Amino acid sequence: MLPIAMIIGLIFHEYIHYISFLSKYLIFIMLLITYCRVRINDFHVGAYIWWLLAVQILGAIVVYLVISPFSREVAQGAFICIFCPTATAAPVITGMLGGSVSKVATYSLFSHVTVACLAPALLSYMAPEGEIAFFDSVVSISCSVLPLILGPLVLALLMRRFSPKTHSAIATHQGLSFYIWAVALIIVVGNSVSFLLRQPADKLSEILMLGAISLVACLLLFLIGRHIGGLFGDKISGAQSLGQKNTVLAIWLALTFLDPIVSAAPAAYVAWHNTVNSYQIYRMEKSKRIGKEKTQKGI
Repeated sequence: MLPIAMIIGLIFHEYIHYISFLSKYLIFIMLLITYCRVRINDFHVGAYIWWLLAVQILGAIVVYLVISPFSREVAQGAFICIFCPTATAAPVITGMLGGSVSKVATYSLFSHVTVACLAPALLSYMAPEGEIAFFDSVVSISCSVLPLILGPLVLALLMRRFSPKTHSAIATHQGLSFYIWAVALIIVVGNSVSFLLRQPADKLSEILMLGAISLVACLLLFLIGRHIGGLFGDKISGAQSLGQKNTVLAIWLALTFLDPIVSAAPAAYVAWHNTVNSYQIYRMEKSKRIGKEKTQKGI
């Protein structure tokens, strides 16, 4: 699905702008599907959640402050990759790898809500200076981000209470997220390619730097998440919670509220975290196949 979606976005990038407005609606639907899967009794806010949130939020801020004196755009790229919440498809991938789906789904909820609450102030602080007053920027970003992220949660809770059959139908069809995500990926890849092709040649080094910093961020997030997860008996869930990102949301935030060139970082992250996941799934399937062959030989 990843290569096909990326190729389609690449080939038809000149026409993607006609459907770009769908991005936020697709994000809304993907979040709604994920939230419908999370049950109230799954909400265990313990040290596991706090450690992951600390890396996601405080880590993003620290990295931005360290890099910004050298390059504001690269710092924003690193920030948005780390700050970005867990991917809506992460619970599905986690289940395929043998991790705890409920843990990742719960963390996905908390990471999205946290981003919704903090993004307006943080993005306003990082936005290009002089374009809009800080308070006005916070209000503007809040009006865009909060409904997009918190709206699906409210709707999922209302459906659970007043339309349980609809809620159950959505909760049991989590695979829909993959197909919706593929369409969203086509749009973000197409938009990113169109934007990058319009950049002057002197921006190439900066774009490459953004791609490189997103790779470093991706590998570190998977490793740190795996370590934190290991402390609580679930390395897979920890790695997926921190490493697999909602890049559709990250690219939308970068293009909408930051210097548009920053979107190159989360755009590259699309390839990095899916490459890691593909490798993990390949290793798991290979291990299963070898185990099955050994069992058959033993019989």
